[in-house]
Amino acid sequence: MADEKFPMTVLGKRMLDDELKHLMSVERPTIIKAIEVARGHGDLSENADYSAAKERQGFIEGRIQDINGKLARAQVIDPTTIKTEKIVFGATVLLMDSEAEKKITYQIVGVDEADIKIGKIGVTSPIARALIGKSEGDEIVVHAPRGQIHYEVLKVRYE
Repeated sequence: MADEKFPMTVLGKRMLDDELKHLMSVERPTIIKAIEVARGHGDLSENADYSAAKERQGFIEGRIQDINGKLARAQVIDPTTIKTEKIVFGATVLLMDSEAEKKITYQIVGVDEADIKIGKIGVTSPIARALIGKSEGDEIVVHAPRGQIHYEVLKVRYE
């Protein structure tokens, strides 16, 4: 587990870098000040402001550690440099939902980048796992909570 690589796109790495910078330069100093102010209010055992600030500090420090760990194990992949017909991490895939008869586009990205609302699916999601290794013209079946969904791969591109 310690040597596990975290695949992410260039954009995904930039988003984590930005979040880390914000946590360290804005959130951390703000919460330290809030703790100092709350300490000034007296008895810490009954001080809700102090308890809330310490809880928030724990969350911020945990997230900083989490991001640092992911960045240390990041395997940054630029989809524009990928040259293959097969679907791999970073691919943008146009699919035809056979049952609903509608086209849908997904990009396979790192887990932290996934946002289904904008068509980005995490590499560990059921759809991404079904797509990996497939090519244009292939049919796939995704086992979803609502049952099996059949897709046809219409187009694969790397952008």
